[in-house]
Amino acid sequence: MTIGTSIVMIAAGAILKYAVTAHVSAIDLQTVGTILMIVGILGLIISLMYTFAWSGRGRRPDYYDEQPPRPPRY
Repeated sequence: MTIGTSIVMIAAGAILKYAVTAHVSAIDLQTVGTILMIVGILGLIISLMYTFAWSGRGRRPDYYDEQPPRPPRY
């Protein structure tokens, strides 16, 4: 799940939980909204962890550890 999908799920869940006042006999829309918000928040946390873990922040390539070659002396 991407960051954008997570935000859409959070927004849809909040709309179902707080803005919809209709009553459906088969399901409880407030419960569905709560579930969507929880899944969206979990998806956002996981996608942010993957984004920061795969971004390579804090790691240096190995060639920085080596000394640069000296220019030739003429």
